[in-house]
Amino acid sequence: MATLRKLLDRAKPNFEPGGKLHAFQSVFDGFETFLYTPRTTSPRNGAVHIHDSIDSKRTMIIVVAALLPCFLFGMYNTGYQHWLALGAAEFPFWQIMLYGFLTILPRVAVAYLVGLGIEFAVAQVKHEEIQEGFLVTGLIVPMICPAEVPLWMLAVAVAFSVVFVKEVFGGTGYNVLNVALMTRAFLFFAYPAQMSGDKVFVASGAPFGYGTPLPDAFSGATPLGEIVGQTGPEIILKGIDGSIIDTWQAFLGLIPGSFGETSTLCILLGAILLLATGIASWRIILSVFAGGLATGWLVNTLATPTYPASYICPVDQLLLGGFAFAAVFMATDPVTSCRTNTGKYIYGFLIGAIAIIIRTYNNGYPEGAMLAVLLMNCFAPLIDYCVVHANMRRRTRRLTAKTTR
Repeated sequence: MATLRKLLDRAKPNFEPGGKLHAFQSVFDGFETFLYTPRTTSPRNGAVHIHDSIDSKRTMIIVVAALLPCFLFGMYNTGYQHWLALGAAEFPFWQIMLYGFLTILPRVAVAYLVGLGIEFAVAQVKHEEIQEGFLVTGLIVPMICPAEVPLWMLAVAVAFSVVFVKEVFGGTGYNVLNVALMTRAFLFFAYPAQMSGDKVFVASGAPFGYGTPLPDAFSGATPLGEIVGQTGPEIILKGIDGSIIDTWQAFLGLIPGSFGETSTLCILLGAILLLATGIASWRIILSVFAGGLATGWLVNTLATPTYPASYICPVDQLLLGGFAFAAVFMATDPVTSCRTNTGKYIYGFLIGAIAIIIRTYNNGYPEGAMLAVLLMNCFAPLIDYCVVHANMRRRTRRLTAKTTR
């Protein structure tokens, strides 16, 4: 590490104003501050600053660590579903993990190359520091998409989201909508055939020549996709091999779905880390699940054959699709969520409720978490505004009451 520090110190003058490579100062600064804590400190004669050990880099690293259980499980589940589709009798762990890793690796690489490339270029043009926000976004994007989403589509969607959802608003900390979710939304509405259907959620190819490709006639819907055509009241959810998926299997996540969204168990492990470190808001997470559970119970009570998803058990509603992942990693985004404590309860509850409503009463779209979070991203500032002004009116009334006594 000392050798690397010396190399950076020798190279740094070339990137300073007047140096041969000064045009790439932001790029060098981003690379240096990623490896080492900046040496700059608050001036002694300036304003007083309170230094916190949790800066933006540490925050992003903790979130990445919280995502790792879901990512590793996604590697296994991608290979496991492929082996199931092949009709395999044995499931060799390391071969399955390698298949999942080789499948997702190009998607992660494309997401980071495109997203960070744009952010580096914008930072250099604006002569600003490179922010760390995409460190998390670049990992989340492949996790909330099918494992085999075409690379060129992913590149287009990432570029659109980084430019038009983030940079045009001012960069990290100024975006109104969640960048990762907007990437998925762009893919869903621009390329619906590659983001839904019976084939896209199970990897069928041979990444880098590894594994056995599935036949073209293969078909295997997600559990939520299986309810289409059923009339209830007994909804049967089946896996790739035709086995019945119960609540425990849905909780573990060995089911078809987006790469990192299927295992509620791994999502909760990540939630524990985020809550223990104070990164995520427990108010939002709790209220999202409360809103989803309450709405799931209500639609189940009013279940009708016209909407088969209304027959799903309220607990299963929370375990299927991207609901749990959205509650822990999407809804808690500090940039796009509410800031007031009361607003967090309202914001989270509405996300949970709207997600179940969309999933239940739109038979053509058996998922609602993505749209629910994006919708409430738009209303988060309004919710905070109403909460703050309600507090102001309440305090004004108390003050007026005291002065009139």
